[in-house]
Amino acid sequence: MIDLRPVGYVIGILVALLGAAMLFPLLVDLAEGRGHWPAFFESAAITFGIGVLLSMACSNGVKAGLSIQQTFLLTTGVWLALPLFGALPFLFGATEARYVDAFFEAMSGLTTTGATVFTGLETLPKGLLLWRGILQWLGGIGIIVVAMVFLPELRVGGMQIFKAEAFDTLGKILPKATTISMQISVIYISITMLCIGAYYAVGLSAFDATVHAMTTVATGGFSNYDASFGAFGAGAEYVCVVFMILAALPFVRYVQLINGSFLAIFKDVQVKSFLFIILILSVLTAGVVYRNFGFAEEEAIRKALFNITSIISGTGYASADYGLWGGFLVTLFFIIGLIGGCAGSTACSVKIFRYQIVFASVTTQLRKIRSPNGIFIPRYDGRAIEEDVLSSVMSFFIFFMVTLGVVAILLGMTGLDLITSLSASAAALANIGPGLGEHIGPSGNYAGLNDYAKWILSAAMLIGRLELLAVFAILTRQFWRA
Repeated sequence: MIDLRPVGYVIGILVALLGAAMLFPLLVDLAEGRGHWPAFFESAAITFGIGVLLSMACSNGVKAGLSIQQTFLLTTGVWLALPLFGALPFLFGATEARYVDAFFEAMSGLTTTGATVFTGLETLPKGLLLWRGILQWLGGIGIIVVAMVFLPELRVGGMQIFKAEAFDTLGKILPKATTISMQISVIYISITMLCIGAYYAVGLSAFDATVHAMTTVATGGFSNYDASFGAFGAGAEYVCVVFMILAALPFVRYVQLINGSFLAIFKDVQVKSFLFIILILSVLTAGVVYRNFGFAEEEAIRKALFNITSIISGTGYASADYGLWGGFLVTLFFIIGLIGGCAGSTACSVKIFRYQIVFASVTTQLRKIRSPNGIFIPRYDGRAIEEDVLSSVMSFFIFFMVTLGVVAILLGMTGLDLITSLSASAAALANIGPGLGEHIGPSGNYAGLNDYAKWILSAAMLIGRLELLAVFAILTRQFWRA
C-alpha cells in the first residue's frame, strides 16, 4: 500500500503557499479601491487554512525521500490541487464565474496554456488580472523544477537523457537538486525583472509591464486585454519576442552559465535547432503576408516573428488574427504549435529534443537498410542514445497522438465541429492556448464551449503539461500494485 502522507504533506504546503500568494492581488485591489478585495480575503483564508491543515495531518508520515510511486502521485497531485484552489478568486470575484469556468481558467493559468473563458478583460479588477499573471508565473517556474528534477528521475518521455546533464555534469558544483532549484528560481526571477523593465521602457504601464512580464517569461500568454498584444505598439512586440525565446531555452544552460560554463548554451543542439526553426518560419511567413496581404516590410517581419515565436514557444499571445492569413499559414501555425521549445524550459508541446531523437533514429534505420552489415548507433549531441531513452520517446509520440485523437473525438461528441475539436485538442494538450476557427481562434476565446468540453480540455491541459506518461502511469493497475 502506498503511503500517501508524504504526498499530502508537500501538497498541503504548496496549497498554503498558494493561499499566501493571494495576498498580493488583495493588496492591489485595496489600492484600486473598487471593493473587490473580500474575494481574495475569503479565497486566501480557505486556501491557506486547508493547506495548513492538510500538511499538519500528514506531517507524521514525512520521511527522508519519496518512492517512485509517491513521486508520480506528487507531480500529478500538485497540478490538480492547485487549480482547485486557484479557481476560488474567479468564483468569488467580479467575474462571478461558475466553477467549471473558474477551474478552466486556473488550470489554463497554472499549466501556462493561456486559453481563457473571460471577455472584457480591460474592465476586470486589477487584482484578478494580477492573479491570472501570478498563476502562470508560478506554473512556469514549477514546470521547470518538475522537468529538471522529477521527470528525469521518473524516466518518462525521454527526459532521462537529461539526468546526467542536470546532475552528473553539475554534480561537483551543485550536488543537490534543491540547490539547482534555488539557482533556477534566482534566474527565473531575474529574467522576469528584466522583462518588466524592458516592457516599461517601451511604454507599458507599471501594472501592464508586471503582469505581461509574468505571463511572457512563463510562456503562458494571459493578457490584460481582449486584443492581447494587439493593444500595444511595435516596441512591446520586439521585447516580447526576445523574452519568449529566453524563456523557451533550457534553464540548465543558464545554471551552467552562472557557474562558469559560458559557452554551454551556444553549443546546445536544442538551442541551435529552435532558433533556426524560428528564423526560417518567420522569413517564410513574412514573405507570404507581405506578398498577399498588403503588410509593410517591417510590419510583415514583426508580425511573422512575433506570432511564430508565440506559437512555437506555446505562449499563445496574438498580435494579429492569423486565422485570416490563408489556409497555408493556418496549417503551418497548427503544425508548429506541435513542435514546442526546449526541454527544461517554460515552453510546452512535444519539444525539440524528441524530434531530434526520432530523426536520429530514422536516419540510423535508413543507413542500416542501405548497409545491412554496418553498425550504426543513433546519437544525440554526440552521445549514443540509450535504448530506454529511444523507447521512452517513441512511447511519448504514440501516447501524444492517441491522446490527441481521443480528446478530439470526445470534444466532437459534445457537439463541436471538426476544426474546433481538433485544434482545441492540440491547443490544450500542447498547452498552446489559442486554437483555430471562429470560436477559439486568435480573435476568440473558449467562453462559448459547453461545460463538458471545458472539463475535457482541463484534463488535457494537465496531461499535456506533465508529459502525458507521468499522468497515465498512475492510471494503471500495476502502479497501485507495486
